[in-house]
Amino acid sequence: MSKHKEERFETEIVKYLTDNGWVEGNSKGYDVALGLYPKDLLTYIKHTQPQAYEKMYRREGTRTDDVLCKHISKSMDKHGAIHTLRKEVKYIGAKFKLCQFKPELPNPDTQARYDANILRVVRQLYYSAKNNNSIDLVFFLNGIPIATAELKTDFTQNVQDAINQYRYDRNPKGEVLLSFNRRTLVHFAVSTDEVYMTTKLEGTKTHFLPFNKGKPDGSAGNPPNPNGYATDYLYKEILQIDSLMNIIERYLHLEVKEKEDHQGKKYKSQTLIFPRYHQLDAVRKLLSDTREKGVGEHYLIQHSAGSGKSNSIAWLTHQLASLHDNNEEAIFNSVIVITDRTVLDNQLQETIGSFEHKDGVVVGINKKDSNESKSLQLANALENGAKIIITTIQTFPFVIDAIRHRASLKERKYAIIADEAHSSQSGGDCQEAQRGARCQAGG
Repeated sequence: MSKHKEERFETEIVKYLTDNGWVEGNSKGYDVALGLYPKDLLTYIKHTQPQAYEKMYRREGTRTDDVLCKHISKSMDKHGAIHTLRKEVKYIGAKFKLCQFKPELPNPDTQARYDANILRVVRQLYYSAKNNNSIDLVFFLNGIPIATAELKTDFTQNVQDAINQYRYDRNPKGEVLLSFNRRTLVHFAVSTDEVYMTTKLEGTKTHFLPFNKGKPDGSAGNPPNPNGYATDYLYKEILQIDSLMNIIERYLHLEVKEKEDHQGKKYKSQTLIFPRYHQLDAVRKLLSDTREKGVGEHYLIQHSAGSGKSNSIAWLTHQLASLHDNNEEAIFNSVIVITDRTVLDNQLQETIGSFEHKDGVVVGINKKDSNESKSLQLANALENGAKIIITTIQTFPFVIDAIRHRASLKERKYAIIADEAHSSQSGGDCQEAQRGARCQAGG
């Protein structure tokens, strides 16, 4: 009976996705050795980049498809999935983009390449050459596996059973699909009541985080859904094509930290950050409301300790800096982040740097500088159109001073994000800023 209910749950997910732009595939289309669904990868490249493909074909002839798939597989093994999806893969003079993200502003050519993306879901995918194990659902973007899901119903099994399945039955060692950042970006443990996620399978040490909406009373889990499963937001919202592509482009972040073991030997630790539901929900609501209403609104976001506030601020900051209204006009000239935490300053620089590679996009104001130097730094940063400026509450008055005393800055529009918002930050200072500029406040 439980198996029948699980299949019904699986069918509901696949049907919804295929009714909304996804296509269903078969496990036989998956190449275990390459960790790819070659048909989709080649179809996308030939359709969107015929000249690059033809250039390679002149060199490789009938071997082109095989050589290209193997080359892309090796590139992903070397550079990681998220890097390869966002950048180009080069092959002796030819360059290939493996997907296209949605254009920020209308662009017919870019939109056509975006519309050509192939999103495929495969049920019961057999991923190993060592055994006959399968995963309930695997999600592909242009032949590249980007997510997996193990499903349970809450009648006889719950989400913990799905988590245990990943921990005890999904050994990542030697498996391309399950290896960290080689292909799959996130793994979901899904029941009809709850969702958990991880970006790194490590056997029994695998750490899962909740990906739930939370209940109206503030408790954990999900509210009842009178129209279906409590977790249908996963496939109706998160896996909706525009949403998923936006997450891959704008939220996923490979965090690299230097650590030291018990013997004092230094090593680099990598963590792939996938936004939790509350982070995604908060940032998207702020962006949507700002796009609709423009400057001048005030918002307060409450984040509990350990819930990823620094990443939420980084994602919001970066996207506000490039946000446009319905008339295709930039809403803000600059985004100013007020923080006293060095860790947030560094994290903002690193996280935004992973998305944005232009020099001068993020400017930090040095606490040790003299007041005159700070004022000059801020004025120059604003004058030169720095998109993101990081400062402290002590230095913030120099922002107001710079805006007040330079005529060219008075009519510009600024978003102000205050970390650890206090009454002095969200009230008087922002009102003072509005005398010389239009202000957007957040916490």
